Amino acid sequence: METTKRLTRSNHDKKIAGVCSGIAEYFNVDPTVVRLIFLVATLMGGPGLLLYIILWVVMPEA
Repeated sequence: METTKRLTRSNHDKKIAGVCSGIAEYFNVDPTVVRLIFLVATLMGGPGLLLYIILWVVMPEA
């Protein structure tokens, strides 16, 4: 039996929509690191917030 990883929003470790914790689970990193990356990307004038909203809509819930 082979298990495949899917990029989904997390149900158990979410702060807003579970996007960051879903990405963290997929890449096996700490969710705080992913949240900080999105925060820095947003504050530096990058696409952080827009990307988060797009992923919120596109990523299926676990």
